[in-house]
Amino acid sequence: MNTREGSAAFVAPLVVLALGHMLSNMLRTLPAIAADVLTRDLHVSPEGLASLTGAYHFAFAAGQIPLGVALDRFGVRPVSLVLLATVAVGSVLAALVGGPAGFLLAQVVLGLGCCGMLLCPMTLAAKLLSPAQFGLWSGLIQALGNVGMLLSASPLAWLVEHHGWRAGFWVAAGMAVLVALLVRLAVPDPVPADGPHPSLLTDARAVLRLGTSPALRGIMLLSFTSFAVIIGVRGLWGGPWLMEVKGLGRIAAGNVLLVFTLSLIIGPALAGVLDRRLGHRRTLLAAGHALAGMLVLLVAGGGPGGWLSDLAGLPMLPVAADTALLFTFGLAISIQPLLFALTRAAVPPDRVGKALSGTNLAMFLGGAVLQAASGPVGAAGGPGAAIAFLGGVVLIGTALFLATTRRG
Repeated sequence: MNTREGSAAFVAPLVVLALGHMLSNMLRTLPAIAADVLTRDLHVSPEGLASLTGAYHFAFAAGQIPLGVALDRFGVRPVSLVLLATVAVGSVLAALVGGPAGFLLAQVVLGLGCCGMLLCPMTLAAKLLSPAQFGLWSGLIQALGNVGMLLSASPLAWLVEHHGWRAGFWVAAGMAVLVALLVRLAVPDPVPADGPHPSLLTDARAVLRLGTSPALRGIMLLSFTSFAVIIGVRGLWGGPWLMEVKGLGRIAAGNVLLVFTLSLIIGPALAGVLDRRLGHRRTLLAAGHALAGMLVLLVAGGGPGGWLSDLAGLPMLPVAADTALLFTFGLAISIQPLLFALTRAAVPPDRVGKALSGTNLAMFLGGAVLQAASGPVGAAGGPGAAIAFLGGVVLIGTALFLATTRRG
């Protein structure tokens, strides 16, 4: 079977597995549209909520090393089924338990369950396709997965407004069960690998060695800031910025976030096309992340008394400007899937699962650390300061990426 025939045969499995990534995106961005009711019901401050939701990302990052080992050793299908079962349990916990401690536990369980929702389809595609084709498929998988952020915009805003934030987690539990059934039907059983297996500890060390190797070091540095700016703006501070600073109601804020999310669906597919036609992944990654960082700084500068508002001679920029800037930011940061393509091209097929989990580890460790760090910044200076902080760190990550990678 040639590569094209093989990829055609696995369209359905890749789409089904990408639905798991869609679910994880919905869960991790739910707090942005429900931040006010979450802080009220859980009796925490906004910065406390940032710390609680940051636990999701720490758990997600902690799961990457065993995930990479499991994907290479056991295959995609059994791993994805275990993860979806964990997500279902975590969603039920979040819907039932009360108080900060209960919500923290639910976030940890959800982080562990969601930790492989992107890597399952990515690993299957990486084992099937050439490095050149993988660039396009990685963008398509990411685009479908980002539909989850679309669900957590206006639709979830309506659900939270009428039925409360717990209803969102009940919906997520049902979706996890449905996707698990589809995985059982559509994803083939893995082919057992021949020969003796190294020990689990040896495999785990291999993940860490790959992540710190010269071939992947620059990718890890950019990955550390790349996801953090997306999840920080879309998953936490975007809602408070629009509702508290710009004065929008929940539904109106959800509509702005919906437009923003559309760019996160369109953008990864465009990134895959650009990679296929232009190549120069390093240049595309650096340009997209640099532009994304600058656009986030422009958003923050458009608040009341902000430097961009003063420059425009306005008390603050209109919401239409936020919508346009966030949409363009989404397109720019959507170059991110090429980090996985760059990782795939740097390792042989039998190490793909471990290498991709290393990149994912850097992304979600960065998301956890930098989202937690944005809490005190937001407490001191408001949502605009937190958003500006995230824009600054992605610019630093871009500079480090350029300094530690070779042209090509």
